[in-house]
Amino acid sequence: MTQHSGTGYTGVPPWIYAIAAAGALFVLLPLVAMVAKVNWPQFIPLITSESSLTALGLSLRTSAASTALCIVFGVPLALVLARSPFPGQRLLRAFVLLPLVLPPVVGGIALLYTFGRQGLLGKNLDLVGIQIAFSTTAVVLAQTFVALPFLVVSLEGALRTAGNKYEAVAATLGARPTTVLRRVTIPLVLPGLASGAVLSFARSLGEFGATLTFAGSLQGVTRTLPLEIYLQRETDADAAVALSLVLVAVAVAVVGLSYMRPRTLTAPAAATP
Repeated sequence: MTQHSGTGYTGVPPWIYAIAAAGALFVLLPLVAMVAKVNWPQFIPLITSESSLTALGLSLRTSAASTALCIVFGVPLALVLARSPFPGQRLLRAFVLLPLVLPPVVGGIALLYTFGRQGLLGKNLDLVGIQIAFSTTAVVLAQTFVALPFLVVSLEGALRTAGNKYEAVAATLGARPTTVLRRVTIPLVLPGLASGAVLSFARSLGEFGATLTFAGSLQGVTRTLPLEIYLQRETDADAAVALSLVLVAVAVAVVGLSYMRPRTLTAPAAATP
């Protein structure tokens, strides 16, 4: 068998390109069809209606809040899964990644039976006057539940790729674990963390099932842009298509940002105790 040499060799058989093109068309054609259905003369009025702007603003705020929660919970989870082998580690990883394959409506039901008025924690919270279900807080929790795995997967992969040699050197020089984390580990995997945060934001922005089940659809309170699109589909198809295009554009921009990052890992500044 003839082996090709030189930098131009890709190792991809020609027939693979045909299948790849078919896969790309499978994704792109529905988007093209949607763009073709947009009522362009009325596009601006449709996306700037009061209900549309309210839903978009709520989506952006709650997605930002849920991304912050994903960072707070996801960074420790990724560090433990990547750096600290322990019994049951694979089981913990499976549960953390479960929302990736779990139907969102099932996640919403689980959250409802946890934080609802009669839920596992909700009934105790209700006694002190804290109600989470069907509130803006519920939207944030639902979005965090479905988006957290994206940050954990991205950051754990970055941690494993980076290795721990720089951290070991810093520890040898006398740096404490917290100092190593702050001065070495986080700067080293910052591109992976940023990528995971961006993907988490995008997933939160598009969340529908868990939000509807756990938070409902109250205008200005829990009705995010995906819920607004669903409701508009029943009454105003032009508005639903226009808002869908806005959500696609925002999602493409956000996901695009996740790839605008350095591809190489560089040594962080030396850590001192």
